[in-house]
Amino acid sequence: MTEEKQVLYLVDDDVDFLEITAGVLEAAGYRVERFTDPEDALRRMGEQRPDLLISDLMMDRYDAGFSFASKVKAGSFGDVPVVIVTAVSRHLGFDLSPRGPEDLRAMGADGWVDKPIDKARLLEAVRSLLDRGKGGV
Repeated sequence: MTEEKQVLYLVDDDVDFLEITAGVLEAAGYRVERFTDPEDALRRMGEQRPDLLISDLMMDRYDAGFSFASKVKAGSFGDVPVVIVTAVSRHLGFDLSPRGPEDLRAMGADGWVDKPIDKARLLEAVRSLLDRGKGGV
């Protein structure tokens, strides 16, 4: 019996980042759907529920990732884990990193990974959140 792959949505306006990161996630056994626009991802969620979302913070607006995550959490997909990825610290010098679970909740996120992405760190965050959803960690 073949186990169905978990579906991850990857949202970022940087096509190169989408392709590279999707390759890492697919090599780890996930099915990845890529989106350059958060609204496209939201529309697709009505057809296919993802197991987890990974979204850039800064896209068309500085807070696009926060806005997207908040919409997901406020709707019928509130239980879908959201990981925010960002290079805001490196590009703008701001440290927006969450200090704890309360900060993550305020951001509409369940996880946070800084860019450039460390593959092991990303996969650890994804696995941990997916396991938590199954009643694991």
